[in-house]
Amino acid sequence: MEHLYVHVPFCPTLCPYCDFHVLRRHPGSVEAYLKRLKEEAWALYERYPAPLKTLYLGGGTPSFLREPELEALFEALPWPLAEGAEVTLEANPGTLSPPRLRLLRELGVNRLSLGVQSFQEGVLRILGRAHGRRGAFRAVEMALEAGFRTSIDLILGLPEQDVEADLQEAAALGVGHVSAYTLQVEPGTLLALSGYSPDPEAEALALERAVMMLGEAGFRRYEVSNFARPGEESRHNQAYWESAFWGGLGPSAVGHYQAQGQAYALRTRQPPLPRWLVGEPPDLEEIDPLEHAKESLMLGLRLAQGVDVGRIEGRTGLSLWPLLAPVVQALLAEGRLEVEGKRIRATNLNTLHPLILELWEALQKGTGPSQEGPATG
Repeated sequence: MEHLYVHVPFCPTLCPYCDFHVLRRHPGSVEAYLKRLKEEAWALYERYPAPLKTLYLGGGTPSFLREPELEALFEALPWPLAEGAEVTLEANPGTLSPPRLRLLRELGVNRLSLGVQSFQEGVLRILGRAHGRRGAFRAVEMALEAGFRTSIDLILGLPEQDVEADLQEAAALGVGHVSAYTLQVEPGTLLALSGYSPDPEAEALALERAVMMLGEAGFRRYEVSNFARPGEESRHNQAYWESAFWGGLGPSAVGHYQAQGQAYALRTRQPPLPRWLVGEPPDLEEIDPLEHAKESLMLGLRLAQGVDVGRIEGRTGLSLWPLLAPVVQALLAEGRLEVEGKRIRATNLNTLHPLILELWEALQKGTGPSQEGPATG
């Protein structure tokens, strides 16, 4: 395990579109969280003591913690960091200040992911964000001045949004990474209960503008919703898309671990905060080699570089290419895939869903395990 995700559930505000496990702080809640997190971290460290190549602190809003709490958060994590490790912390603009940024640098954070979402006051009000336009700009300026690799999130295709204006301002900021995505209206959120319905045509046009405008500004679309200047890609998120193993700490956190026996991997999901605090164990799901292969295809095709089927075969011991080859050749002839050896790339990242379903259907027709069986390395 070379990658670790830590979930910090506390937020200054509960956004109407958010369905993550988040909550406001109340007396004693953060102290209880940090105590339990340290116990959980040491138990996991005993099983996986290798240095971390990436550490991602998400939420929630990790930057919402007070300075002593941030120090305690990092003290709770016993892992050493590999040389050149990427340490990312999610932050909202209103929670940053020069002293707090200096502390984060001292604690080892070298990359910030800022939840800007928009630079337009009306859009920010629709989203229920606590910051305004000036606060968004100031947060980015402070992060860059403090020397952080900086990424911003943008939500596109919203009512009353001038998409081109948001993209122009994002491109001009000097950040190295932009995550630009459309809003998913999840059941049970305040946005869903309000009756909001997205406009698929407006969202599709917004993504097309993002590809064009960010591309002209020097950002490469390396994943469906992520754009980076050279060398500024999120290494932690790439581990997800490349189906690596990672640890998950904190309430509702998901982990993906190598399994023993017939299963290829073991996925864990921690319970919500009240049950997690009293030590309730996570839900466990065994991922068999075929399911891993399907997930790897789905995630890998989100990347501009595509996915290496031969690598999946090596990991799982399954003979996948004979099953996929007829469909791959048909998709190649239709201009929907590019093929180099056993590496396949989607020609249009905006229309992945039907492509993935066709490849999955081919795999469901049967698999043939190689003589080696599932890889164990």
